[in-house]
Amino acid sequence: MTESQVRNAVNATGHAVPRIELLLVGMNGDLRGKQLPLEAEKKVWKGEVRLPSSTQSLDIWGDDNDDLTGLSQSVGDPDGLCVPDRRTHVPLPWAPPGSSQVLATMHDMNGQPMFLDPRAILARLLERYRKLGLTPVVATELEFYVVEGDWNETGRPTPPKALRYRDEPNGYQLYDMRAVDALDDYLQTVRAYARAMELPADATTAEFGPGQFEVNLNHRPDALAAADDCIYLKRIVEEAARKHGLKSTCMAKPYGNHAGSGLHVHASLIDKDGNNVLDARGGDPVKLKHLCGGMLKTMRECQLVFAPFANSYRRFQPNSFAPVDLTWGFAHRGTAIRIPDANGPAARVEHRVAGADAHPHLLLTAILGGMLYGLENEIDPGEPVTPESAPENPGRLTHDFLTAVEEFAASPFIADIFGPAYQKLYGDTKRKEAITYLRTVSDFDYQTYLARI
Repeated sequence: MTESQVRNAVNATGHAVPRIELLLVGMNGDLRGKQLPLEAEKKVWKGEVRLPSSTQSLDIWGDDNDDLTGLSQSVGDPDGLCVPDRRTHVPLPWAPPGSSQVLATMHDMNGQPMFLDPRAILARLLERYRKLGLTPVVATELEFYVVEGDWNETGRPTPPKALRYRDEPNGYQLYDMRAVDALDDYLQTVRAYARAMELPADATTAEFGPGQFEVNLNHRPDALAAADDCIYLKRIVEEAARKHGLKSTCMAKPYGNHAGSGLHVHASLIDKDGNNVLDARGGDPVKLKHLCGGMLKTMRECQLVFAPFANSYRRFQPNSFAPVDLTWGFAHRGTAIRIPDANGPAARVEHRVAGADAHPHLLLTAILGGMLYGLENEIDPGEPVTPESAPENPGRLTHDFLTAVEEFAASPFIADIFGPAYQKLYGDTKRKEAITYLRTVSDFDYQTYLARI
């Protein structure tokens, strides 16, 4: 029998059949796309697979918001071409052997990348760096929670049973190897999936909250690949959880009384000769200050990208681990921008503001855009925070979702980095989400006010 006949014979018995998944990254970091049988794989590589271009304008509820965007039914919901990126073609380790997945960028029918594709937005910014002879080197650190799999029945997350005592979380678990060991089967699956997909995963640690973990990804001299890695990592931790009857979540704040989850980004710049220009010994320490200044100067305007949902703003509370002041410092974890190392090849900045719910491609666009702004305009970041002193009255991030929306929507910097069309699309969609949130009367309202007012 031919390979095709064998495959069809297996299919006829009702057994799982290998597939290829063509994936687009949506506005909220969600993956949307198509599953295709391997017989149709040639269509993928020819760029012949189509999806409505509005696929990447869907809000958190999956609504295309045609009344806001004018991208769907009002114009006939036109198709776009899903052009795969071969560099992202990796196995699908939780699917039948021979299955694979690949990320795509949405193009219009003339073959041009579409303004609403997050991968295309980041690629466009990286081209600006290339023209300057600079290459960003980027790594991400993703925090997430693992919860019991009955969340959709109870309506609330609960920590895994292995981490509870008499049904309550058994204390803090920061760096606690007993917490790692308690969920070792799950974490082993995460590592196995990452290895199968050749994801550059490094350390795994237990974080503060019950069932909270962090996985570090190694540095990449390709920011687009680093964002793709992070998207794949989010999928890995979710699929591994499903395999073990659990649920992973990248909600910024799934528990009110436990630590939120962040998505920290480490970044440096290398020149055309491969030198780290942030190295204070062999590079240009002034550039380090300028790019810190640029990130701080644009941070309020970008906060909607760092904190894209109503729940995101529950992280930005006084005395929390999430930074709320627009500050920078050397090896100081209380700052928004931390310099872990200023000397040698490892000289870099760490951006500590974003939540785990941030969209990796939009996040890197905002951070690298801020760095570029600082370099081009020679922005002074002011005095660094030290253990002995801190700047008086530094600027602050907002605690309010709608305020972040309006600052994003009004920003000339955002229009320059993301494009005015995407600024309007994203801003309008998020404004609707913020207003819906504000109009929703919660259990807190009823419990607190109904009986007393």
